[in-house]
Amino acid sequence: MVQQAISLKMDTFALTEHIPRDTADLYPEEVDAQKLVEIFDAYYPEALRLREKYASQITILIGFEGEWIRPSSHTIIKDLLSRYNFDFFVGSIHHTLTKPIDFDHDMYYEARTIAGGSDEDVFAAFFDEQYDMLKALTPPLVGHFDLIRLKSDDPERNWTTMPAVWEKIVRNLDFVASYGGILELNSSAIRKGMSEPYPKAEICKVCCTEALLLGPY
Repeated sequence: MVQQAISLKMDTFALTEHIPRDTADLYPEEVDAQKLVEIFDAYYPEALRLREKYASQITILIGFEGEWIRPSSHTIIKDLLSRYNFDFFVGSIHHTLTKPIDFDHDMYYEARTIAGGSDEDVFAAFFDEQYDMLKALTPPLVGHFDLIRLKSDDPERNWTTMPAVWEKIVRNLDFVASYGGILELNSSAIRKGMSEPYPKAEICKVCCTEALLLGPY
């Protein structure tokens, strides 16, 4: 990846790895939470090695992507921040009410049922949990801000058509702006069949007024 970035004449490239998760939060193909710890512990020194090796050709930033799932997530993230010297980190959510919401439709539907049964219910729960994450961590970079739409019945729906959810979105954006955070522009939504990246255009317009947007990625 670093060599490819150099070949594209990029002057800065960021490396991130997802943090380890508790046994309760392993995905179906994962069997060992300790293995995730070992992968992360191997990632950091390798990232340092790459930064030194290619220092004359590119600036490498070293970070991680957080997983905000349950109270223990905060402990894991704070421990990593105390043990390693990161340049930045990404605050993100892939779970709502402890259920993965971007893995498959069945797990998304579990979260939706627990939230109240509708997409709007689980959207609201997602942005409330995101707000909790933002307040606890004030992450410098906020990842895939509206990921929750991926497995919904209408991933293209305009957020402003849901006033109660939109209010939570604006609240979260205002909070990110208050501490100087930045939202990433994440193109994986396009790869997964949607017409717009994360976040959607109506959110980007708010972000631009607050100078919150960083991308594309």
